[in-house]
Amino acid sequence: MTRKQKKMLLRILFSLVLWVCTFFLPLEGTWRLLAFLVPYLVIGWDILWKAIRNILHGQVFDENFLMAIATVGAFCIGEYPEAVAVMLFYQVGELFQSYAVGRSRRSIAALMDIRPDYANIERDGKLVQVDPEQIAVGEQIVVKAGEKVPLDGVVLDGSSFIDTAALTGESLPRSVEPGDDVVSGCINQTGLLHIQVTKPFGESTVSKILDLVENAGSNKARAENFITKFAKYYTPCVVIGALLLALIPPLFDMQWSRWIGQALIFLVISCPCALVISVPLSFFGGIGGASKCGILVKGGNYMEVLAKTEVVVFDKTGTLTKGVFNVTVIHPDKISQSQLLELAAIAESYSEHPVARSIREAYGQEIDMSRLSDVHELSGRGVCAVIDGRKICVGNDKLMEENGVTWHPCHHVGTTVHVEIDGTYAGHIVISDEIKEDAAQAVRELKKQGVQKTVMLTGDAQAVGESVGKQLGLDEVYTQLLPAGKVERVEVLLQQKSAKGKLAFVGDGINDAPVLSRADVGIAMGAMGSDAAIEAADIVLMDDRPSQIAKAVQISRKTLRIVRQNIIFALTVKAVFLVLGAIGLANMWEAVIADVGVSVLAIINAMRALKVQKIK
Repeated sequence: MTRKQKKMLLRILFSLVLWVCTFFLPLEGTWRLLAFLVPYLVIGWDILWKAIRNILHGQVFDENFLMAIATVGAFCIGEYPEAVAVMLFYQVGELFQSYAVGRSRRSIAALMDIRPDYANIERDGKLVQVDPEQIAVGEQIVVKAGEKVPLDGVVLDGSSFIDTAALTGESLPRSVEPGDDVVSGCINQTGLLHIQVTKPFGESTVSKILDLVENAGSNKARAENFITKFAKYYTPCVVIGALLLALIPPLFDMQWSRWIGQALIFLVISCPCALVISVPLSFFGGIGGASKCGILVKGGNYMEVLAKTEVVVFDKTGTLTKGVFNVTVIHPDKISQSQLLELAAIAESYSEHPVARSIREAYGQEIDMSRLSDVHELSGRGVCAVIDGRKICVGNDKLMEENGVTWHPCHHVGTTVHVEIDGTYAGHIVISDEIKEDAAQAVRELKKQGVQKTVMLTGDAQAVGESVGKQLGLDEVYTQLLPAGKVERVEVLLQQKSAKGKLAFVGDGINDAPVLSRADVGIAMGAMGSDAAIEAADIVLMDDRPSQIAKAVQISRKTLRIVRQNIIFALTVKAVFLVLGAIGLANMWEAVIADVGVSVLAIINAMRALKVQKIK
């Protein structure tokens, strides 16, 4: 709970205690009025102030005005306990709604973590850290190993591997050499780079990502609160009805006091306390039920949107795949699999490249370094070394071609590492990102739920993306996309869906944050997902299982059914008692009892949303 929510909870509890204690005080007349005014003002002063402030700004007919006039009317006719009770019910509902909407929602400013804090520039023979915004186009900057690339540019000197996962979602780091372009926001992993700046900071890739998130968030569709929309029409009608009841009948029988009192009873009856408590509690119940399954929904409005989802768009790496790279295929040629893996692991023993680490982890044994000598790491190609007196080269297609070795392509999708022994091809090893076990199930379940189209957007290579899409049964796959390209593709998909249908995007990386914000509802992976993605998303899957998306849709639709049931039930009973109150057949206590009864039944029905089967 936030500090504000805790204060409201204390107000509710304190007011409730005062309200209960007042019943036992032997007070009459003015003293009894003053006694009940204390808990009333404790719990309702902000509602009264909002009503007054809105009236001054020309916004008369809203839920605050209705609550104010109904409870003040109750005090005017001497129904003090009912007035306090009505305000208590309302504030409890508001607290539940506030808690549900505000849960785990922090400022999207956390995205600033991808903004580079400084840029290294040589001045007077020394490296000086300056603000990236002060660097002009054409200047040279220096990026050390482990630092973020602060500005877009071209490599002038040095070679290294850079991690672009935060920007493009590419599976593996890519090598850069003099003449290669680099973009801001990626991380330099190994060597020292001298880069000539080609774009000012305001036009850099990282700046554009931040701008996309901010602008996309402002364009995002939000479901308007039902109570506010309902009160826009309901409140003027009941107020006008009460005025007519107070003014017209007395013109015929001259019993002004009777009809004014009846009008006030009509206003009290009109207070939709069952409605204002059942709607937020229904959503809160759905949110609680989803939480049991490890699905964090940041507000009831997102449930409403998710229930209408027609198109689900996925990121690949970390969303449909594990984002952990392992040896998946070993294809030896004239030697055994174990020998091929052993030689590759020994040759890669000094390298910190993710591919090298994956090979060593697959080997899983202690490496005898005495067998290894004369190691040469060839940037962007691989490594050559002498093992047990034999020259072993381990690397990509380029290295094999340079050495004049005929290599065999592999039909398996992934990063292929070839092994050469004394000029003879010895086979290859494939490193790939594994598809999550329940990814295919997620796609199938979504289609069972009525989702019309499943799409994957990724910065990965076309062959990798299409392979994953085919295995999972996705309808469409788009590859080699930067964050801006993903947003553009989502914009196209938004135009293709029906007017009432919604689009959901599922992602996990910083690069996904703009798309998460632009979609009708954004879903992020919570366990391995970036903080930026989690903050930009509306729904978070805490255990990273894509199959939870279908469960979230199911829970959302069940919650919406319960909400509709509560609304219809509350409005029907309210309409009946309004008619009875208008013709004088219902007194205050009967109306309050009926209203409380509706509220209790609505709460019980809302709690059904908590009962969901947890995914195993």
